[in-house]
Amino acid sequence: MSTFLIRLFIKNYEDVKDNKVRAAYGTLGSAFGIICNLLLSAIKITAGSLTGSISIVADGLNNLSDMGSSVITGIGFKMANKPADSDHPFGHGRMEYISAFIVSTLILLVGFELLKGSVQTLVSGDPAPEYSVTALIILTVSILIKFYMFLFNRKIGRKIDSEALVATAQDSVNDCITTGVILISVGISMLTKVPFNLDAVMGIFVALFIIYSGIRSAKTTLDQILGTPPEKELIEEIENTVLSFKEFVGIHDLIVHNYGPGRQFASLHVEVPQNTDIVKCHEQIDLCEKLVSEKLDVLLVIHMDPIDTDNEVVHNTRNILSEKIKDIDPLLTLHDFRMTPVGNNRTNLIFDVVVPDSLKITKEELRKRISEIAKQINPTFMCVITFDTNYAG
Repeated sequence: MSTFLIRLFIKNYEDVKDNKVRAAYGTLGSAFGIICNLLLSAIKITAGSLTGSISIVADGLNNLSDMGSSVITGIGFKMANKPADSDHPFGHGRMEYISAFIVSTLILLVGFELLKGSVQTLVSGDPAPEYSVTALIILTVSILIKFYMFLFNRKIGRKIDSEALVATAQDSVNDCITTGVILISVGISMLTKVPFNLDAVMGIFVALFIIYSGIRSAKTTLDQILGTPPEKELIEEIENTVLSFKEFVGIHDLIVHNYGPGRQFASLHVEVPQNTDIVKCHEQIDLCEKLVSEKLDVLLVIHMDPIDTDNEVVHNTRNILSEKIKDIDPLLTLHDFRMTPVGNNRTNLIFDVVVPDSLKITKEELRKRISEIAKQINPTFMCVITFDTNYAG
């Protein structure tokens, strides 16, 4: 069914890297969510009002908020597809993340309102509602529809790598669970007499679950807005592609900027032998940037760092120091290593050190300990250190 809808409404549906195709997927997911949630909301609110069930009415209101979330998601995709302009030269792709955060906020509001109403009902001692077989049928059908919505949104969300649609899919799972809890409470109430208002108690549990889901979803989207490290697979792909050029002997300072799905920019430093032909090296860098763009859809800028690869003293000193600083922290790495000629009183070692988040000591303490390690190798060694941050995670 989902494949049929995709083929029916989306032209060139396989070309998911095209922003227009991604927008079409987002529009389809939003429209599907609006129709299904509007139908479920109308049925549940009507059934809940007739039976006097606060949990069923609340579940219907939750579907109504889901419909609003689908509208927001659709607007987010529409705005994210706007081309870059002078005010937003990197495009509007992050609107998808913002729309996903708004959806999370709506989920939280529904959860708190449901929690408030359920607690008030339980405290006031209102009697539990009386249910019918119709209520059981409505809730069962609702679970089946929501589960299909989960499968549908998860499929297209993964296909176009959309946080908004993945969040919508997760919300559908939450709805299945909450409606399932209500269904169980309805069944228990029909079979036996419970000494307390089970409907209100189930409403509290459902509300707490919705709040937890909203907080988790909000954290995920906030992380995207604030900036998260790139995926490990992408880092490995970039590194392997760059190092496939035999002229490049190493890379460092890799930074990836994410401006929304399909809008990634990266920069890195590539190490080349200092006696390399500059014109040839520049040509290889251009070819590498073009290959990464075509292969990974990442706009890459490469900076060239010439290093001394023929001097055995420099080479051995760098390798020994690289290994010994791992005694401080296994994640410590160094690059851009340069060395003045060995002297009787002073030999400068000039290099950068990438500091991991796990390091517990200050940079000044780290500088002191690395300098001590260097002097153990050779008493004339004096370290000139620049500290870097690992932006690739």
